Amino acid sequence: MSAAPKSPRRRAREFALQGVYQWLLNQSALTSIESQMAEVGGFDKCDRDLFLGLLRGTIGNAAELQVGFAPFIDRQLNELSPVERGILLMGTFEMVHRPDTPYRVIINEAIELAKGYGGTDGHRFVNGVLDKLAARLRPEEVEANQQQRRAARAGKQGGDTPA
Repeated sequence: MSAAPKSPRRRAREFALQGVYQWLLNQSALTSIESQMAEVGGFDKCDRDLFLGLLRGTIGNAAELQVGFAPFIDRQLNELSPVERGILLMGTFEMVHRPDTPYRVIINEAIELAKGYGGTDGHRFVNGVLDKLAARLRPEEVEANQQQRRAARAGKQGGDTPA
């Protein structure tokens, strides 16, 4: 059974993560990273605008973004794997600078990136950090989501009882 094809937005996030990872490891110039990523196979199938926005925004705001998620991590920044750090940077960037993307989508995409590129339980760590960050950055959206979930559960508990 083959996996569903990746959406252009998922591909953009994957390429952006690879670029952020490269930047974290060797501080490569942004223009160099952009041109290298554009030459990788499959890049033509990604959402180029999203890729550029994530890559440039994440790298350009890295210090501010790290301050944003640092209160929610259980270790020093330099102890995070470059993959986890890159995912948290990108997820924080999207939470702050892309309010049109629902926070649940941002978290789910970050989890998928962590599952695909990170360590064994990295996705759990990323999920926990971004979930706490969302509660701080997007409290109204988080509350609305929780209310919807409670209402759905209440509807299921009421069930279809015969009259």
